[in-house]
Amino acid sequence: MLSRVLIAGGGTGGHIFPALAIGKALKREFPDLELLYVGALGRMEMEKVPAAGFRIVGLPIVGVPRRKTPVTLLHFVRQWYRSYRMAKKIVREFRPDVVVGVGGYASVPAMQAAQRAGIPTLLQEQNSFAGKANRMLANKVSKIAVAYQGMERYFPQEKIVMTGNPVREEFLAPLPPREEACNYLGLPSNTKNILVLGGSLGATRLSEAFLAHAEDIARRTDLSVLLQTGAADFDRMQECAKTLGGCPNLHIVPFIARMDYAYAAADLIVSRAGAIAISELSLVGRPLILVPSPYVAEDHQTKNARVLSDVGAAILVPESQSKERIWSAVEGLLNDEEGRRVMTLSLSKLSKPNASKDLAKIIASLA
Repeated sequence: MLSRVLIAGGGTGGHIFPALAIGKALKREFPDLELLYVGALGRMEMEKVPAAGFRIVGLPIVGVPRRKTPVTLLHFVRQWYRSYRMAKKIVREFRPDVVVGVGGYASVPAMQAAQRAGIPTLLQEQNSFAGKANRMLANKVSKIAVAYQGMERYFPQEKIVMTGNPVREEFLAPLPPREEACNYLGLPSNTKNILVLGGSLGATRLSEAFLAHAEDIARRTDLSVLLQTGAADFDRMQECAKTLGGCPNLHIVPFIARMDYAYAAADLIVSRAGAIAISELSLVGRPLILVPSPYVAEDHQTKNARVLSDVGAAILVPESQSKERIWSAVEGLLNDEEGRRVMTLSLSKLSKPNASKDLAKIIASLA
């Protein structure tokens, strides 16, 4: 019987949102379950997890220093040792039936403490390129849940189970009516609408790529562009748009509170290629252009995007070529109705709407 589960990891939304989705799925299946999260002090999970109604304990762990000096390495080793001792105490006192690692360096001491205590462990890998923390832990875990084919390159094949990535509950519900969504966003409902997403922090190069084509956008009175810049870039991008003479069908916003409306209004989506964003977009079912961020660890966004582009589920545009290629990619897709249909069909084949529920069942089977 499953009575207590510990979920460890975080650092970025790509780790935190799956962790929360898993926790909520477990609570739906096992209402009396005790759930505890372990994260890194000072990272975003220390805010997001309590806001979702769950208990979290923070470890003082830090990542491996990029600039390796005696001082930085000594600090890393000290914090690692402190974190592992804390993790051992947490595991001993909480007595979880299963420990789940979702990636990020906070997951390592908790998973290792559980493994050495003989507690079953499960890894959840979101990306097509396995993270360092998960690769380090893989040999001693009980199961490894993945979202992409070919992960035996990184993990023991006999431990792998294909589940897809767990996504937030709101993306599993039907989208609202298009006209209602357009009214909410201030977009016309009689044009083709392009949604451009840079993520919660925005994407400067992606925004600049569209502003470089403001004249092309203005000439296309049959379409509208909704550009989400992120708060940091919003004022500058608005000023840039004004200096270009204005573009009435380019709508610039810092963030979008109702993503379900944004997806419902969109005829085409341009996005970064984070693993969770891709999993959510595969459920939305819209033609997709991916512009991966080249600045993330081990360039895993490019690897994620390439998996989709190889099967015709998205168009990949490298950020370095975004100004030159992004608008021709948008117009080419808008003018190709059959191409959009085939792409949407290919994308839907990759969606895994039951990922959270499937993971909850696997976790229960390990207890």
